[in-house]
Amino acid sequence: MKKILIVEDHADIRKLIRMTLEFEHCEIHEANAAPVGVAAALQLRPDVVLLDVMMPGEYDGLEACRRIKAEPSLAHTKVMLLTARGQSQDRDAGAQAGADAYLLKPFSPLQLIETIDCLQAA
Repeated sequence: MKKILIVEDHADIRKLIRMTLEFEHCEIHEANAAPVGVAAALQLRPDVVLLDVMMPGEYDGLEACRRIKAEPSLAHTKVMLLTARGQSQDRDAGAQAGADAYLLKPFSPLQLIETIDCLQAA
């Protein structure tokens, strides 16, 4: 069973993602801010982190991605950035932060599932 951590500040988006993944035999955890997500990742050691880029607070999703990717105990964890920003410089910033995948909002449930499956196969 895949362990997935959703880090998204909008509760309705977290709910939609959770509802999509419930049919995929996933263990789903949630966090509503980047620092909370990093702490949860350290504790849970998820297979995949679905990480919103633009979040209010101490730091954003790009910084959260950098912190997760810098942690040796999370070396197996894949990070997928979820964002409405699709310009090439935004994608480059995600790649520089260490993201394994980049999914543009709005995305379909099928796109989300397929991207997670691709990450797990890699």
